[in-house]
Amino acid sequence: MNARDLGSLLLLGALWGGSFTFIRVATPALGPFLLMELRVLLATAVLAAGVLLVAGWRSDLLRRWRGFLVLGTLNAAIPFTLIAASEMRLTASLAAILNSTTPLFGALVAAVWMGERLGRGAVAGLFLGVAGVIALVGWSPLPASAGVLLAVAASLAASLFYGVGSVYAKLHFSGFSAPAMAVGQLGGASAVLLLPAAVTLPSTPPGRAVVLSVLALALLSTAAAYLLYFRLLASVGPTRTLTVTFLVPAFGVLFGAVFLDESLGPGSLLGLALILTSLALVTGILPPTHKRKDPRP
Repeated sequence: MNARDLGSLLLLGALWGGSFTFIRVATPALGPFLLMELRVLLATAVLAAGVLLVAGWRSDLLRRWRGFLVLGTLNAAIPFTLIAASEMRLTASLAAILNSTTPLFGALVAAVWMGERLGRGAVAGLFLGVAGVIALVGWSPLPASAGVLLAVAASLAASLFYGVGSVYAKLHFSGFSAPAMAVGQLGGASAVLLLPAAVTLPSTPPGRAVVLSVLALALLSTAAAYLLYFRLLASVGPTRTLTVTFLVPAFGVLFGAVFLDESLGPGSLLGLALILTSLALVTGILPPTHKRKDPRP
């Protein structure tokens, strides 16, 4: 990985990590449905301007519109809205750390749905991830009220839907152009969220901070982030690109502390460390065991 690719990876981690701060600022004013509709609609418009210029992609998108409605629902509309709803109660830092469990759920869904075998390292990683969530929630600076626990459940459910969506995409869109698939997925999500957003319009106009957060969320953390993601996939491959999973919660915690003055307790740090270690085991970056040494001299 050269310096340009490393810089792109860090920038992608920052863009996706920053999305939790933007959501935390804008959700109380707009509500989860309207905020996520604005996110996917604006991002779709920006990405489509480039994708639809490529010959053949427009017909492919129209031909698979039913599949994109399903994919947009599973991989964008539902998880985006659940994360936004959870941040009505949770800090951006906590939401970012909980969202980093997505690869754990992805591995579990692939094992159940596609019959993919989980090695010893992956199984150990799943149990370690559960321990990380327990430490994160049980030792959190937030009170363990019913509302907070429900928000944690919503955030984890978002990770589960990401896992389901990724397996659905692998089964039904294998070989499909990644940029065109992003447009189809976000376009499907915008169609699904249109009615809920329309019936939950706020009674007062949003302030400048909310408007800027919406624009940053849609244009930077979604449209620009997708373009960076696709470039990295083509340049360094999926395995190295997957390491962004470790950067997103780190940037999410950093931005939450710097811009929202969020405090981090020992439980947050312990939970983050356990979850990141579990991700390393599940993704195979960290081997579960070492080879035995030959006892013979």
